[in-house]
Amino acid sequence: MKQYTTEQINQAVNGTLDGSLTIMITGVEQISEATTNQLTFIGDKKYIKLWDQSRASAAIVNDSFDVEPGQGRALIRVADADLALADVLRLFETTPPKCGPGIHSTAVIDSTAVIGEGAAIGAGCYIGPGVIIGANTKLYPNVTVLDDTSIGSEAIIWSGTVIRERCRVGNHCIIHPNVTIGSDGFGYRPSPDGQGLVKIPQIGTVKIGDGVEIGAGSCVDRGKFSATTIGDGTKIDNLVQIAHNCKLGRFCVMAGQSGLAGSVTLGDGVIMGGGARVKDHVTIGDGARLGGNTGAISDVAPGKTLLGVPANDHRQTLRLWAAQKQLPDLIKQMKKK
Repeated sequence: MKQYTTEQINQAVNGTLDGSLTIMITGVEQISEATTNQLTFIGDKKYIKLWDQSRASAAIVNDSFDVEPGQGRALIRVADADLALADVLRLFETTPPKCGPGIHSTAVIDSTAVIGEGAAIGAGCYIGPGVIIGANTKLYPNVTVLDDTSIGSEAIIWSGTVIRERCRVGNHCIIHPNVTIGSDGFGYRPSPDGQGLVKIPQIGTVKIGDGVEIGAGSCVDRGKFSATTIGDGTKIDNLVQIAHNCKLGRFCVMAGQSGLAGSVTLGDGVIMGGGARVKDHVTIGDGARLGGNTGAISDVAPGKTLLGVPANDHRQTLRLWAAQKQLPDLIKQMKKK
């Protein structure tokens, strides 16, 4: 079991220690669940009131908060508790499931595929013709990579993922379980006789940059033509839909159940909250933010923060929501008149 003193943890996060240097920390837990010898964190003022009742032995806390450690406990004061916690969690991180270099005996590898030095191909994987797997990349059991696709070096592809033909995945990417990359875009038109639907062929591909992470169960559709692209460093949560011919910039963030219709463009650093969605052919400018469940139906200027459906400036939307709460009372007053 990994364990560290409060002094060692303080050194790891470059904080200021207030309290005992020698408390032994054996794990990390949320403030209401933590027990003796566990570390918690206080990154929001609303959790300060829980500190006195918590059984945690120590906490990482924003240095701007007015809170004291108490008898026999310790606080590690930092500029940003969330970022410091990330460093602590790395200390306690366990070894990932084994996927050592080499090809498992049950994997099916086409003779024309190229497997880089140190790559690991797990049980039940299928690697099709012309596929290139980069050095030290790991494919956990039951990953499918179809014809002429390439995956860069140092990538991690978790079980159940399907990467279809002619797609490109960059270096240092993490693709979580059951992701589908390169499925057909959703393209149909009414048939001339009005009796059915005509499927539009999807002959494009997907290009994913370096350092991209895609959460479990998410889908990235191939382009109708050209490519659906995801820029370097972009992070995508679970159950996210990215439709055909979308173009995501660098370091975008898409939270769970958010979605993009076809041919959407996200600039660099765009953040989408959970359940947010964007209409087809809409452009979201650099650094813009869409709050949870926001629906953007027209272009959004760089740096804007939007809420609501249809999306509007967040301040205007908050005023509207506040006014709506007053409507029942206003209606009653009007009826009395």
